Amino acid sequence: MEGISKKEMEVIAHLEFDKRYFFTRSDIQKFFNTNQQMNDFIFGLRKKKRIFKINRKKYYLVPMKAKSGGWSEHPFIVADEICNGKDYVIGGWAAAKYWKLTEQIPAQIDIYTTKRQGKYSLMNTRFVFHRTTKERVGRGIQKEIETHPFMIISTEEAQAWYKQRK
Repeated sequence: MEGISKKEMEVIAHLEFDKRYFFTRSDIQKFFNTNQQMNDFIFGLRKKKRIFKINRKKYYLVPMKAKSGGWSEHPFIVADEICNGKDYVIGGWAAAKYWKLTEQIPAQIDIYTTKRQGKYSLMNTRFVFHRTTKERVGRGIQKEIETHPFMIISTEEAQAWYKQRK
């Protein structure tokens, strides 16, 4: 692979072998003697667009089979990883599409969470965070995509939301 050092190849191979495309600094700590070495490594791979920062502690490794660096993961999986699998629920047009209430492809993924708000773009997908209550998040249903769990609003809640938009 052009432009990737031996050390980078070693770490990437380790992560891919374990199928750890979403990883933290502690997952790769054993390859480095100091935190500065790890910081330089992460900075270099981010610059080469081989990894993306998902949240404060988590990164996404672009698989080696994506030669040019163009790769995308399912947005619901990315949403789950951004929120570390807790205190969130997917709603809006993405939920309406998931429950087959509309054929419209959503322009963004609406995430209702107790922790954050604002907009975030990653892997050509726009994630919009809306602050909500623990009660609403608790009503979410756990589903799976590609064996990865995620939380989404119920069919009934999605139908009620969709009727307001008509």
